[in-house]
Amino acid sequence: MDSSQIPAVGGNGTLISQTNDTTASAAGANDSMQNLNQVSNSIQKTLGLIHQLYLTVSTFNAAFQMPLLQRINGLVAELDNMVKLAEKCNIQVPMEVVNLIDDGKNPDEFTRDIINNCIAKNQITKGKTDALKNLRKHLLEELEQNFPDEVESFRESRAASAAFLSTSTSLLLIGDPHCFIGNFPTSICSQQLTPEDFLRELQTFVFK
Repeated sequence: MDSSQIPAVGGNGTLISQTNDTTASAAGANDSMQNLNQVSNSIQKTLGLIHQLYLTVSTFNAAFQMPLLQRINGLVAELDNMVKLAEKCNIQVPMEVVNLIDDGKNPDEFTRDIINNCIAKNQITKGKTDALKNLRKHLLEELEQNFPDEVESFRESRAASAAFLSTSTSLLLIGDPHCFIGNFPTSICSQQLTPEDFLRELQTFVFK
């Protein structure tokens, strides 16, 4: 089977072909890059025309009247072409980058500052996460000393829940989750089952 086709189980038990969007996404990315390259080439050409116009004006005399008009018209035409090409590009530039460029600074400084801020925030978040993990570990140790049976039951329940989530995730990756939920017996959902019994019933329904 083609890797771009993913089978899913329909409501009546038939297989439904789901087309992968990878090819369309790749094509869209290539078009976006091509449009960006066209705009970049137009900018480079415009800068060259401005430089030529500068040379013409700086050494202007009556004999250069016609070349001057031609270069002005060429610059206007290229600017118009640049605007039309830019309309095909959906790229948003942060105002901070524009301000850095206006101030004569390297726009890479903006990227560096963003990365440094992300690293700092990540360290803070990691510290909070580690503190919560240590607190959980300490609480479990204290509870296990005083309530060993309850802690053991809690761990078994967590293990059963993790197994159930793993199985459910695998099922959802196979096909349409609505098809799976729609075919699931309501009798099982209505019963008051423990996580272990519910997982057993779920596995029996899926793999029967």
